[in-house]
Amino acid sequence: MVGLWGAGIILFSFLPVPFSAVMAEKQAGAWLRGDFGYVAHSDWVGMDAISPWMPLAVIASEDQKFPDHWGFDVQAIQSVLDREGGGRIRGASTLSQQTAKNLFLWDGRSWVRKGLEAGLTVGIETVWTKRRILTVYLNVAEFGEGVFGVEAAAQRYFHKPASRLTMSEAALLAAVLPNPIRFRASAPSGYVRQRQQWILRQMRQLGGEGFLRQHKLK
Repeated sequence: MVGLWGAGIILFSFLPVPFSAVMAEKQAGAWLRGDFGYVAHSDWVGMDAISPWMPLAVIASEDQKFPDHWGFDVQAIQSVLDREGGGRIRGASTLSQQTAKNLFLWDGRSWVRKGLEAGLTVGIETVWTKRRILTVYLNVAEFGEGVFGVEAAAQRYFHKPASRLTMSEAALLAAVLPNPIRFRASAPSGYVRQRQQWILRQMRQLGGEGFLRQHKLK
């Protein structure tokens, strides 16, 4: 497995990702339940084919220290451990950690998975650029039932390619990421709308597209 993960890190530093471990897990789970109508769908697109508002939205909502950290937000992890007393694992995951988990591991919370995630995060931070990490994340993140990647999400919810997403649409997609099954971009709740507005404010405070240019993320 270590050899396969290492090869994957190297190959996916420049090759499109055909599917992720989480996509495979969800598809297999649906088949085992007898749900043959479920299809884990994703369409790979490069960063040049993604609206600049989308990477800015996920950074604003998920990981504002993304350009500067080495894969882990130590301060956020310590805050979570202090708050939870070390008993539960939740929150504090950077975009790099989420990319490692979605691409190579499985859903769920355990110290074993967290340990593997940490090692894979170091691997992708060492081999990939920040722009590449962000590109892969946007292509494997789950945005709804069977909807993986920003291109599939843009087509499903807004009937347009990811390159044409507006600032508001990007913020709405980012707003459902904490729980894309419970929170739906197609029928956003009041909470999701509030989160969308918070993300829009954060995007402006970060500096808009200039933030991406400054850190060579777009």
